[in-house]
Amino acid sequence: MRAVALIVAGGSGSRFGGPVPKQYRRLAGVPVLRRTVETFLTHPAVGRVQVVIRAEDTALYADAVAGLDLPPPVIGGADRQESVRLGLEVLAGVDVVLIQDAARPCVPAPVIDRVLAAVQPGAGAIAALPVADTLWRGPDAVCDALVDRQNLWRAQTPQGFMLTDILAAHRATQGQGLTDDAAVAMAAGLKVHLVEGSPVSAKITTEADLTEAETRLRQNLTDIRVGTGFDVHAFADGDSVTLCGLTIPHTCGLAGHSDADVGLHALTDAILGALAAGDIGQHFPPSDPRWKGADSAQFLRHAADLVAARGGVIAHTDVTLICERPKVGPHRAAMQARVAEILGLALDRVSIKATTTEKLGFTGREEGIAAQAVATLRLPE
Repeated sequence: MRAVALIVAGGSGSRFGGPVPKQYRRLAGVPVLRRTVETFLTHPAVGRVQVVIRAEDTALYADAVAGLDLPPPVIGGADRQESVRLGLEVLAGVDVVLIQDAARPCVPAPVIDRVLAAVQPGAGAIAALPVADTLWRGPDAVCDALVDRQNLWRAQTPQGFMLTDILAAHRATQGQGLTDDAAVAMAAGLKVHLVEGSPVSAKITTEADLTEAETRLRQNLTDIRVGTGFDVHAFADGDSVTLCGLTIPHTCGLAGHSDADVGLHALTDAILGALAAGDIGQHFPPSDPRWKGADSAQFLRHAADLVAARGGVIAHTDVTLICERPKVGPHRAAMQARVAEILGLALDRVSIKATTTEKLGFTGREEGIAAQAVATLRLPE
């Protein structure tokens, strides 16, 4: 049967906190939503992925899924139930829909297989885990009564249904505020099977959940790669230089086809080197007018995307800027923050250093700036 995945990413992430909804936070350098989408895009039984988002997250969405083959997103409604219905309304030409929370980025392929295998006309299926812990009812955080855990399950996603069945169910139950598609289906008289889920499919709700998911991902990345990069640009007319993504006022500029960011160029080459994927000139030829004056952040993001496409993560980066001037020290923290932002890394995984050549050589004569970089990657074997 032809299947489509409907990824629900319309939440605000209020329980998670922070200025960015959790589905757009980075998990091992990759947006959570992108990992979820790619999980279904790469599944052989899924022919299409449709995402539902909040209207105010359009820019975040575009950045998170850049380069992926997706139809335009659907703008969701006031609650999850309405958002799912609006997503279902645009689907056509498929038999089965898999409804997936955007904040469950690590669902294993066998779980998707089991849900798909259990779907049939008049009956859907959801991934779930049997409750293994002792359960207490506890008003005011005081143990009051044991709850019998027999036949209790923890619902997960995906939740799969025949498209015509679940769309009719959503239309029939509009406005009821149901938070689970199995509840929608049952309210409309559909049968819902429980199939084995996975602890790996845990939903990211808190910062601790994000950390735990990242730890799980890194445990499977045992191919450690190290790459180095070096770049140099000469001083030229101008009133500022761009170093590690930061524009710094100066008595001159740097000569280069792009923005001549020597730090980001060296770091991009270091990442490409660790991947054995050539160098920055092969990916962004200086002869191509598209890159004239270009922001080098896009070069670095491209290298990071190549790492993600290999299923890997950037573990650490280290950039050394070599110049007599301008002084790097006052700008070091801002450079570190900018590189961390571009790569989606924690600050403690980004190092920025500076040194001089004690007045020796072209940097000592203040003819230009050099940079060298090291990048450490973790890839799956």
